[in-house]
Amino acid sequence: MRPIRILIVDDHPIMRIGVAALIGSSREMIAVAQAGTGEEAIEQHELHKPDITLMDLRLPGISGVETIRRIRSRNPQARFIVLTTYEGDEDIHQAMEAGASGYLVKGLPQEMLVNAVKRV
Repeated sequence: MRPIRILIVDDHPIMRIGVAALIGSSREMIAVAQAGTGEEAIEQHELHKPDITLMDLRLPGISGVETIRRIRSRNPQARFIVLTTYEGDEDIHQAMEAGASGYLVKGLPQEMLVNAVKRV
């Protein structure tokens, strides 16, 4: 079985590196690209066609919610999991309406991230 291909979108480089390391420790997943802005995420999504995008909502330029909308307008099958520091935030609600499959709070145990990716 081929690994699940993941695009990581977060404006903090250390967060992206950390998530990529977590993903890299699993044989079932691979980080195929990273992006620090919504614009970069759209470009990387088009280039790499990931199975799942892990999306921060607070990004410079266009927001994570708008990024989800733009990617899904081009690729309605695109799958997203929101990674956020906020629980119950209105942005999360909007992300779910835009097409995200779920959300995870940053700082969660590695197993929760792996399980969420497998489910989505």
